[in-house]
Amino acid sequence: MSEPTTAADGSLRYGTLTWVPALQRPDLLAEPVRAALESLPSADRVHVAEIDPEHADTAAMTEAYELPPEASVNCVLVAGKRAGEERVAACAVRATTRADVNSTVRRLLDVRKASFWPTDRAVEASDMEYGGITPVGLPREWRVLVADDAATGWAIIGSGVRRSKLLLPGEVLATLPGAEVVEGLGLPVG
Repeated sequence: MSEPTTAADGSLRYGTLTWVPALQRPDLLAEPVRAALESLPSADRVHVAEIDPEHADTAAMTEAYELPPEASVNCVLVAGKRAGEERVAACAVRATTRADVNSTVRRLLDVRKASFWPTDRAVEASDMEYGGITPVGLPREWRVLVADDAATGWAIIGSGVRRSKLLLPGEVLATLPGAEVVEGLGLPVG
């Protein structure tokens, strides 16, 4: 995976995008993401870039901005019930993999069946836009499962809105409040 380059002004260049420290551009962050970054000790390692909202989906973004697909980390919301209690997890997996919902996530949530949340429910509960949902700033009672390969190297994730993306070291993902690094969470696609 290629590495971002640092410019004289402290911004990063990755693909064809210029990434600035995220808290310098709160207008590019959903409110819960901004609030979470303000209390994150490693927030200075999190950068943001503005993108065309039409390119928010991973395949379109990587092509439009010449980014390596393996740098993208997708966040999906999954839930299951046990004894009438809904158990929710955000799964952060490399875009070149898919979350192992039927085995790993189901087992970790200790539920009989785990399912992806419908889009409208995910958007409402996260207070983020579809195509921008990110593990940064989710409700504290949700589990944040980070695939072991997403916990290293650079990661491009949502910012809570479709018009921007965050770039951060995977190590920062692994230190988010409530984050659990899970081996085997991401399965090869295909």
